Amino acid sequence: QVQLVESGGGLVQTGGSLRLSCAASVSIDSFYAMGWYLQVPGKERELVAGIISGRTNYEDSVKGRFTISTENANNTAYLQMNSLKPEDTGIYYCYAVRLNHEFWGHGTQVTVSA
Repeated sequence: QVQLVESGGGLVQTGGSLRLSCAASVSIDSFYAMGWYLQVPGKERELVAGIISGRTNYEDSVKGRFTISTENANNTAYLQMNSLKPEDTGIYYCYAVRLNHEFWGHGTQVTVSA
């Protein structure tokens, strides 16, 4: 069974940085895609960064500030978040696709204070 476990969230001031980690229970080589989604209260979960076959894509508001990466040796995906803004606040979920099945982590809270 595939499990994704996020970590690295927390409270940070505007302009600060955080690095989120997503540890998978299986080899991430088996995933077709991985990504990070942000959910804020009252809104649907939105993709902020994704990686498919080594190619990355970002939501416009995070381009130049966030970087998604993977480390196959540790079966872990990362989201480096720099120059954080209050509007980046929310729960960040790790997402993966394998064999037409979607998997989600339980999320990690990021709070950016003004």
